[in-house]
Amino acid sequence: MQVQELVSFVPWTFIAQICNLFIQVYLIKRFLFKPVNAMLEKRKAMADAEIQDAAKAKDDAQAMKAEYEQNMRDAKDKANEILSTAQKTATAQSEEMIREATQQAAAIKSKAESDIAREKVKAVNEIKDEIGSMAMEIAGKAIGRELHEEDHAKLINEFIANVGEGS
Repeated sequence: MQVQELVSFVPWTFIAQICNLFIQVYLIKRFLFKPVNAMLEKRKAMADAEIQDAAKAKDDAQAMKAEYEQNMRDAKDKANEILSTAQKTATAQSEEMIREATQQAAAIKSKAESDIAREKVKAVNEIKDEIGSMAMEIAGKAIGRELHEEDHAKLINEFIANVGEGS
């Protein structure tokens, strides 16, 4: 009976297995690890590029935000300036309108006063004429003769002077 050896060492088999192992490592390294490493490097480069693009986009967004905020501040300042100018203009216009209205009121009052004075003089002259006529008739009847124009004017003036002092 033969005993089979479970563990045996054959030098040529061992050398062949070692050579086989080196060949497999070389082939795996050449055809598997290099392409995988190249693909991983590519993916890493893409990821780095995307991170840089994202950082650049973030910087651009922050710059746009700052520009937007500056534009909003400028717009707000301009709006406040326009509002202030409009208020000043409105105030100036209202003051001008008030001044013109005051001047018109003063002119109307002055015209009304002059119209009143003119009407008063006219009324006084009409009353003088009527009183003069009545005085002539009364005096003519009282004296019994007709008065001359000079006497008539003198009597009218005296009567009006007396009436003017009485009122």
